[in-house]
Amino acid sequence: MSDLQILLISIGLVLIAAVVLYNWWQDWRVRRSMQARFPEGERDPLMQDAPARREPGIWAGEHPTPAGGSDDAAEADETCEAVIDIAFGHPVPGETLAGALQSVARVGRKPVRIFAETDSGGHRARLREGESYVSMQLAVVLANRSGPLTDIEWSHLWTLAQNLAERFDGVIEAPEQEAALARAQALDARCAEMDAQVGLILQLSQARSRQAIVEMATGVGFLPHGERWAWMAENGLPRFVMQFEEGASEAVEQAHHRVDLVLDVPNSVPDDEAFSRMMAVGRDLAARLGASLLDDQGRTLSDSAAPAIDRQISGLYDQLDKAGFLAGTERAARVFS
Repeated sequence: MSDLQILLISIGLVLIAAVVLYNWWQDWRVRRSMQARFPEGERDPLMQDAPARREPGIWAGEHPTPAGGSDDAAEADETCEAVIDIAFGHPVPGETLAGALQSVARVGRKPVRIFAETDSGGHRARLREGESYVSMQLAVVLANRSGPLTDIEWSHLWTLAQNLAERFDGVIEAPEQEAALARAQALDARCAEMDAQVGLILQLSQARSRQAIVEMATGVGFLPHGERWAWMAENGLPRFVMQFEEGASEAVEQAHHRVDLVLDVPNSVPDDEAFSRMMAVGRDLAARLGASLLDDQGRTLSDSAAPAIDRQISGLYDQLDKAGFLAGTERAARVFS
């Protein structure tokens, strides 16, 4: 073998080694960046304070920021969400990223929250126009009232993440499907033991219009809350809600023979006399409407039953609190919805 051939072989080996080292260095830099932006918490997720309830959205400004808190302070909740991290190969303009995320708000029956990191290191719970982003997280709830996260829902989210990574030259970091689904099954079983809704029926002696019923309800303290009417606690959260029979039309002029009061325990304000309070309001409203107050099985309600039901509900509030799902908080709403 000539000296020239030896020289060429040596140069080739050096070039190959250089390429390998360069790729390793690029991968190491991306991983270090991911760790810096999404550090592992040292505290138990169950011991962290839950932020105020907020519906998911892409752009900042779509929903008002809760009083006393910063919208960008929200983070993925490892207790009840599975998270997929994506580090982009280059900064992505917010407008471009928002367009790519239009179909990522939900997979099946599970909502997906989106978090992003700007090229200047800022954390965003919603994208902002005029900013560019270098990484993001997709956080899907592990379980809610539709059941645990399914393999189809996880596969759908994984496909969305892969599409984003391919589009923006990104690198994905995510838990194994088997591990994510096992967590989902465990969370679903755990929360099913603490889930409860308690109802009262107001059976009207004669039909009344929706408008007339709403006017009577506001007279005893009900206030509009989303698409329903709620009896509020002092902190502005609902204790229980009023709803019309299932399948009833929204037409104001439609006549109704029945109205329900529903206490959704995980999504209400903890109260040692929760049922007694709803029962007292129900009796007041029933008297105004000329209605009979019944339990959720359609049976005549006895005042003597209220204390025992209060104790049962209070016990559920305690269980929820000990499990890290304090009733009425965003975390509780995330899994009990």
